[in-house]
Amino acid sequence: MFGSSILRFALSLFILDLTGSAEIFALLLAISTLPTILLSPIGGVIADRMNRRNLMVLFDLISSMVTGGLLVFLYLSQDMVPLIGIVMTILALVSTFYQPTVQASIPVLVEEKDLIKANGAVSGINAITNFAGPVLGGLLYGFTGIKMIVGITFICFLIAAIIECFIRMPFTPKVRQHGTFKTIVMDLSAGFNYIRKDNPFLLKIILIAASINLFITPLFLVGIPYIVKVLMNMDDQYFGYTQGGISLSMIMAAAAIGWIAGKLKVSNLYMCFLGCGIIFIPMAGAIYPTFLSAGDVPFLEYIVFSLCAMLIMFVLTLVNIFFTTLLQQQTPNALLGKVMAILLTISTCAVPIGQIVMGTLMDQFTDRLYILVLAIGFITIMISIIMKKLLVFRAKREEPLTSNA
Repeated sequence: MFGSSILRFALSLFILDLTGSAEIFALLLAISTLPTILLSPIGGVIADRMNRRNLMVLFDLISSMVTGGLLVFLYLSQDMVPLIGIVMTILALVSTFYQPTVQASIPVLVEEKDLIKANGAVSGINAITNFAGPVLGGLLYGFTGIKMIVGITFICFLIAAIIECFIRMPFTPKVRQHGTFKTIVMDLSAGFNYIRKDNPFLLKIILIAASINLFITPLFLVGIPYIVKVLMNMDDQYFGYTQGGISLSMIMAAAAIGWIAGKLKVSNLYMCFLGCGIIFIPMAGAIYPTFLSAGDVPFLEYIVFSLCAMLIMFVLTLVNIFFTTLLQQQTPNALLGKVMAILLTISTCAVPIGQIVMGTLMDQFTDRLYILVLAIGFITIMISIIMKKLLVFRAKREEPLTSNA
């Protein structure tokens, strides 16, 4: 994850230096995300059919070979843009298969009482790498160039593969009674049927996760950069402070999950979204035109806006870890890879849709973005109300998560 974070950031700088076109990089990024949307369910089938430890080793070895090949071509070739597009697509494809494998492995590797803490550790490491990776990637790119970074990434993947060889994970091979294609179709059907018929509670969780990515996540991906840099006219360093603060809040949430989890239950989870919806109100007030025009540099408004964003992301990170743990506890191990992959597919599909809608609405509300933020807050409150009605859960099913936390 650390190597990938450095590489993603450095490749964005490298492509911009090569082409001078943000449009080309956006196109490459969009193409490289297609495997996640299209092939995640197949990755879940593979995770449930094969030895997960061996899969992780294989995927990291493939990533290592791909980045090693890129390093060789960097020394030999001049026309790098098509090759980088291919590399980004292959790495995204590997990651698509890798993520459900890892998520399905956690319940096998740790006892149930430690499950939510383990998920918190994974989430915290993800936040740390997303925070530190771009910083180190930017420094290395400025001082050493892209070749050194690709070399470091190659070593990171290789070390990960070696370490994974020492993981002890129970595995019982499944007998395959049909051809490959029919087996994939039948396994996917089993995963969808389990969510839809056998345990519809999981479908509710997946739909709520998708609604977060549809309505709230785009504000952080599209809205916050525009508001801080354009609307507030703050320097790039302040945008960096905001992004760093958001990453820090995710790290803090992951660190605190072991203590907070005992207070979180399905029956009161709606209060998290209710709190987020209320926080959107001062967030919108911070970008109200009258306040922004009161002084030359809106430092106070910037601080209020950034703190609100940090609080919201803190709560959403807690909810994400809680949901992931529920999915793992409520899903049989034989179906866990497929269920996690279905969650990834549905939630990932919601992100680009939300981004497009957010970008369009921001163009329409350029001088009145506070209305858009208030609308997101209202939608978040509505989600909390729907959650209170939707997540009807037997009390006895809450006991494993809350008592063990």
